[in-house]
Amino acid sequence: MMVAGTSPLLAPRDLAAPFAWHHGRPISGHRYLADVAALAARLPAGAAVINLCLDRYRFAVALGAALQAGRTSLLPPNARPETLQQLRADHPRLCALADDAALQIDGVPVLQVPPAAEGDATPAGSVPAIDAQLCAACLLTSGSTGVPQPHRRLWDEIRLSVQGATQRLTETLGLPSLAGLTIVATVPPQHSYGLESSVLLAMLGGAAIDSGRPFYPADIAAALAAVPRPRALVTTPFHLKALLSAGLALPPVDVLLSATAPLSPQLARQAEQTLGGQLIEIYGCTEAGQVASRRTVESEVWCTFGEMRIARLDPGGGEPDQDECFVVQGGPVREPTRLADVLKLEDARRFRLYGRANDLIHVAGRRSSLGHLNYHLNSLEGVQDGAFWLPDEVPDGVVRPVAFVVAPELSAEQVIAGLRSRLEPVFVPRRVVHVDALPREATGKLTAQALRALALARLGPGAARGR
Repeated sequence: MMVAGTSPLLAPRDLAAPFAWHHGRPISGHRYLADVAALAARLPAGAAVINLCLDRYRFAVALGAALQAGRTSLLPPNARPETLQQLRADHPRLCALADDAALQIDGVPVLQVPPAAEGDATPAGSVPAIDAQLCAACLLTSGSTGVPQPHRRLWDEIRLSVQGATQRLTETLGLPSLAGLTIVATVPPQHSYGLESSVLLAMLGGAAIDSGRPFYPADIAAALAAVPRPRALVTTPFHLKALLSAGLALPPVDVLLSATAPLSPQLARQAEQTLGGQLIEIYGCTEAGQVASRRTVESEVWCTFGEMRIARLDPGGGEPDQDECFVVQGGPVREPTRLADVLKLEDARRFRLYGRANDLIHVAGRRSSLGHLNYHLNSLEGVQDGAFWLPDEVPDGVVRPVAFVVAPELSAEQVIAGLRSRLEPVFVPRRVVHVDALPREATGKLTAQALRALALARLGPGAARGR
């Protein structure tokens, strides 16, 4: 029985049915609740929790245990020493939950989360009730635009956010609920997108999750084949492009979700033709969670979830291309939250995406964005991966874009020729640099810092000054 001001850890579901799958073995909702209760009883009193589990089921157990114990789960984008040092500075008492027996963190106890036991568990008396105002998760931005910053999400905000996404997915699938849908995801659960579109769609949307995080195409194909239909693939443009280029026989997928970067219509169409399901792109951010979606092959217009609405703030008399600012509010987003992108509003719910506000560039009086340039670079036949880079300083005031590409079968001249048909002449790169791989993170994101480091390593220190 729920108490006023609370909501359940799990949405109504058949607890005897699979909550998760591990290498083809089902793990019931009863087993999940038993594992959550056992771990919650082991948490050190008063300590904040860092959830570093890589296995998606064990991550969900750790998240559920923290919620049942009334604790906030800290979800860093990585386990690098500098990231954990920042968490230690902000939280004097910490406990790390992990599934890597070799993991050690200076000054922080590490509690191992065991795998699900064989066999089912005794049915739980009731599903735990969670305080709606509990700060359930503290996510850190990936740092792609600066120093990672914490963003706290209340349990009720998370519930409302997943509710909107669940409704959109059930409409897409033509099903009354997500019961029976199994999610295979290539993105880490500590990332906002990975958290909401895999773990929370199971906990609060009624779906089931595959416990793994496959990365290579053969592993993704195997993970899909190991779970029953209907099934969903939650991925990124980077992972999806590699999967479709591998030439493997792929099991059919009923719906695909993609986020973290705009997806080209060509790749979306290829994905739907190869895998059989509709591809839905998710637009969101760590600050607000999932905001909108679109079916890429049908339209470039995004539509917000639920009660969320977008507005353009008055630029205060400045030039529109310098001061454009957009905010989202409604539903799970209680206060107006600024978005990092430049949009073109069709109305309060529908918009087109131009690119990140901080990657707008001007060359010879013309305006574009790095996101737009990268979109066209990665749409070229033969380009496996690519990114534009601009030097920090330009002594003569003329920006000269450089393109880094993974394109073993194309020459620099062929890349430039392909871009000439897609971009205004001022944005066509003067130089194309072939690399074996771009330094992307596990989510497929390429941070400005990592790309700059690659540019300086390949082109020399003078490259930062446009030389």
